[in-house]
Formats: sequence, C-alpha cells, structure tokens
Amino acid sequence: MDPGIWSRLPEDILEHVLAFLPLKTLLNLRSTCKHFKSLILSPSFISKHYSSFSSPFSSFVLLSHPQFHYEYPLYDTILNNWRNVSLSLTPVLSNVPSAVLLSTSNGLLCFSLPNSSSFLVCNLLARSSRKVKFPKKPFVFNLLTLVSTSGGYILFMLSPSSSGASYNTLLYDSSVQSWQEFEGFDPVLSNDYHQEGVYNNGYLYFTTTEPFSVVSFDLEFGKWERLMVELPDELMFIRLVSDGNGKLYMIGGIGSDGISRSIKLWELSGGGENWVVVESVPSMMCRKFLSVCYHNYKHVYCFWHQGMICVCCYSWPEILYYRVSKKTWHWLPKCPSLPEKWILGFRWFSFVPELFAFV
Repeated sequence: MDPGIWSRLPEDILEHVLAFLPLKTLLNLRSTCKHFKSLILSPSFISKHYSSFSSPFSSFVLLSHPQFHYEYPLYDTILNNWRNVSLSLTPVLSNVPSAVLLSTSNGLLCFSLPNSSSFLVCNLLARSSRKVKFPKKPFVFNLLTLVSTSGGYILFMLSPSSSGASYNTLLYDSSVQSWQEFEGFDPVLSNDYHQEGVYNNGYLYFTTTEPFSVVSFDLEFGKWERLMVELPDELMFIRLVSDGNGKLYMIGGIGSDGISRSIKLWELSGGGENWVVVESVPSMMCRKFLSVCYHNYKHVYCFWHQGMICVCCYSWPEILYYRVSKKTWHWLPKCPSLPEKWILGFRWFSFVPELFAFV
C-alpha cells in the first residue's frame, strides 16, 4: 500500500484493481483518501463495474413522510445505519408541489403529478426521467404498482369504469409507450391502498377482502385468476411478499373477533398447492406491532428488500423485518431526523439504485 506505487498507477488499472474488492470493503475505502472516494463514486467507475458486484452497489430503505418535503431519508441496509444526508428530489420536483411517491422498482421511482395529469418515472442514478400522461381526464386510480422489466417498465393500476359500478385494469408499457385497458375482476380487492401488487414470475398478486383469498393478474395476457389454495384458519389480515425469484410469502394476523393475537409468516410451497408456516413473530415484537396498529389493519403493508421481509404500519416510524437467511426478526430504528412530534403517513420503499434501469 505504498502511496508512491498507488500514485503512479494509471487510473484505468486502479479502477480494475478496486473492482475485485468485496462491496463492503470497497465502500469502506471511501474514507481512506479523497482520490479513492471520487473514483469509486464516479459515473465511469459505476457504469463499468456495477454489474460485476455480487451485491448491490448501494441498498436503501427509503422513507416518504409528510414532514419531509421532497426529502427522503435513507437507511443503508449494507452499512446498517441511517445516512446523514437524505435523498433530495427538489431539482426534479421543484415545479410540481403536489407530487406523491407511489412505487419503486429496481432503481426506478414513480410519482403521481396530479396538477399536470401525469406520472413521473425517474432513475436518479442515471439522471433520467419520463412523464407519462394520464390515459384520460379526470383520472381516478388506486393500487398503482411499478414493475421494472428488461426493456423498461410497466405501470399497473385499477380505475373505476364509466358506470362506476366496477373497476377496470390499466397497464402502461414503456417499451411501446401506450396504455391498455382490461376488464376488472369481480372479487373486491383489499381496500388497503398502502399495499402494492406483488410481482412474481410475470404475475401481480393481490389479496381480497373477507372472506380472504389470493388473486393474480397475468401481465402478458391481461387475465385475472384466483389461486385455488386453502388459506390458514382464523386470519384477521393477510399481506403478500415476493423475493423476486419465484418464492411467494404471506404475512397474516391470527386471532378472533377482528383482533389479532399473533402474526405468522407462510411460504407458498408444494408447487403452489399449500401455505407452509415459516416463522412466527416473537411475542414481545408481535405485541408491540399490534399495539401500534390499534387493530387498524388497513395501515399494515409489506414489501421485500434484499433478503428482508419488511412489515410496516402507516402510523408508526419503525419497520419490523424478517431476515430470511438468518431466520431472525428485528426492528429497523426510527429515523433520527424525524421531528419529536411526528404525524402518521409513513410510507416505506425498497430503493436499490440501478444505473441501467431504463425510463
């Protein structure tokens, strides 16, 4: 590590050497000298070597909250701490005061811009963005889900039909830059609008209201189906999560008379024929989570993030998460920059920057 040797190395050779380091070591090198820091975070280094890393270059849980105006605090799940600097979108959203972050996928972020009757999809790492005009005006929608694809992305959402008696399914495909509309599905989907659709093997999965069931939407053919799989007894609420590699999980509250007394995690196994219990939330953690929900399960939503199943509550500033590889439950700590007197409105998202996610 003689500085005299390192200082004489051509920059492209130095880049090549650094690219062989494990990601965590590479990130720790940023503090050794200004040259390493500027090199490692340079667009040329990221674009050349991003795909060679065995784990993401950076991986965050992103918080959207009304008390952070266009500022999105980031929890680094590689370094396991809150970043001192929040993600600022003021340059991107400075002229759209009513923008709302609705969904993220593979480094892409999707905002609703109601004042301009459009959505905004952006890749912050690549500094690229695109506005997608609403398919009609006025336009009412819910359950918006952003799905990143190899050639771009798909926007899924439900919108009331012209009669208002049912919902239709709308898809926007960025590869052809056009909208498609499909007939809705008879069973009423869950009215928990904090929970997005769960993408798995070309399908989006949703849960219905009681009596609970799981339904799927085929993104290629535009068809709805109900999973003919028996659900566990005494469910008070259910949410779905996918690891993105074919595994579908279900988180549910078990109890009676509308009150959950325990929370369990299941995995769909046996070729999609039955739900098998994976873990139960430890009793102390379970009591805490259920108490902060006040048994209002509409506030509960879940998502997958880099080997973590995150269980969130719209009214609480902490995340209960399950680390799949270690089979352990943890609390993600409250954001230190959150005001002491906070209000509800906690929306959490998985954010894994991806240079080559196209908009």
